[in-house]
Amino acid sequence: MTISVLVVIAVGLAGGLAVGSGFVAFLTVLGIIPRLTQLTKTMKMIHSYELAIIVGALIGGWFSLSPPSLHLSRFVLIFIGLFSGVFIGMLAAALTEVLNVLPILAKRIGVDDRIVLLLMAIVFGKIIGSLFHWIYYVDL
Repeated sequence: MTISVLVVIAVGLAGGLAVGSGFVAFLTVLGIIPRLTQLTKTMKMIHSYELAIIVGALIGGWFSLSPPSLHLSRFVLIFIGLFSGVFIGMLAAALTEVLNVLPILAKRIGVDDRIVLLLMAIVFGKIIGSLFHWIYYVDL
């Protein structure tokens, strides 16, 4: 195996761990499943809820590995992409706000006096990564 293949494997694994950790943190810290069972008065079915979420995440992950074929026009896909991006961005922002991740992260890595720079690094990294993906991997 070459170094570039190992780097791609490491980046893919790190990305998957980051997304999985965020998903688990979202469900655990916010108490989505217990709150849902309280509202629907189905506390006895909590294991069914957990199984449904695990199976849904696995199926969603499997479908994300295969190229989708929607056969829609470019204009419709622009709106779908826009709304999907807004949804993911707002979900990530809500999770960050609820968990206060950035101040904890800044304090742990020793840059608590430069939290604005940390935030800007995250934002610019996301923008550059998205542009790289769209320029090199998306054929319009």
